[in-house]
Amino acid sequence: MSQFARRLVGLTATAAIVVVVSGCGNSVPTNAVARVGDATITKESFGHWLEAAARSSQPPGTPSGQIIVPDPPEFTECVTAAKAVPVPKGAPEPTDAQLKTQCKQQYDLLRQQVMAFLLQAEAITQEAEERDVSVSDAEVQTQFEEVKAQTFPKPEEYTEFLETSGRSEEDLLFQTRLDLLSERLREDVVADAPEPTTAEIQTYYEENGEQPPIGEPETRDLMVILTEDEAEAERARNAIESGRPFAAVAEQFSIDEVSKQNDAKLEDVAEGQQEPALDEAVFSAERGELIGPIETQFGWYVFEVTGITPGSKESLEDARPAIIELLTQQRDQELLNTFVEEFQERAEKKTTCAKGFEVQGCSNAPEPPSTTSGAPAAPGGTPAPSPTPPPAGPPAEGSVPPPESPPAPQSDPNAPPSGADPSGGAE
Repeated sequence: MSQFARRLVGLTATAAIVVVVSGCGNSVPTNAVARVGDATITKESFGHWLEAAARSSQPPGTPSGQIIVPDPPEFTECVTAAKAVPVPKGAPEPTDAQLKTQCKQQYDLLRQQVMAFLLQAEAITQEAEERDVSVSDAEVQTQFEEVKAQTFPKPEEYTEFLETSGRSEEDLLFQTRLDLLSERLREDVVADAPEPTTAEIQTYYEENGEQPPIGEPETRDLMVILTEDEAEAERARNAIESGRPFAAVAEQFSIDEVSKQNDAKLEDVAEGQQEPALDEAVFSAERGELIGPIETQFGWYVFEVTGITPGSKESLEDARPAIIELLTQQRDQELLNTFVEEFQERAEKKTTCAKGFEVQGCSNAPEPPSTTSGAPAAPGGTPAPSPTPPPAGPPAEGSVPPPESPPAPQSDPNAPPSGADPSGGAE
């Protein structure tokens, strides 16, 4: 996460994010792209990260002369640079209009990513200040040097990375501070949460006792045949009842290639793993009983339970530490999800963006286009309020990315970088 604005200026004199503390009001100064509370993010800062993002979006090994940085509104330099890039043999030469369109598309994507990063970084800076959460310069430097040594064993590798990525060491120190602050904010949000109660531990044990990490569920071994229609399933069952080996009948009738290749065996099946109709039949059957045909969405099953491994369950006392850990993680995630939602609402309300820089996260951003289905949630639940680096943005987890593989553009401009996630398990 972001550092305090004043400390940032002191630490990154040549530039990570240039933040200017302004007077009250919602207007955005002419030299800025956005106002977050009483602080503004300058066009100089945006330009710095835009160039770094453009550099990082190019394929590894691209000559510096062929790196294209979009220059709105006419994109003259971008078009000129794009025309200098060799066209694949047999491909038509693109027109200036086509190249301008491509430059604009690239700029729009990079603008979204860079603005998301800058806005969230400053909002988190202010959140940390309000919560009296901080990290020292010494902590930042120590973390940075440790990861730098791991990522770049040779000094010349680090030098090459700085030269080709468009980033400075100050930028990387800035992301290191962001990540450390993110961790501190996460700790602050869950610090005063109560421990799981005895009743909660008991309830969880009773409802989940035969599930990991407390125990193991009952599993069953099967012989199975799957057919496309009921008539085929009946013929397969009749063949088995007549004495033919199950595996031979499966070879003739079954359309389930996985079990056919294993002599019709399907082993270690736990309840809930199969299609509901089959699952219910399997765990209601007696061992050695031939069952079917059973209709499912995949076809018709004939099966026999050949083995049953009973479930296991630790004692409550033995399971208590694991239950406490699990309930604590669930509780922390709920607290962090609530914090994230409230944080994002507060940040948007106090953020105004200049014309041409309105993106999601700005109070004056245009309404996003409606979609028929929402994007899938990040693992772990709600995205955390950690700054999203642009493609050439600061490395995740306080780290320095390898010189030949800088961070790629993320599919979700608001997704947090790994390691900078205040929601803990949602990385």
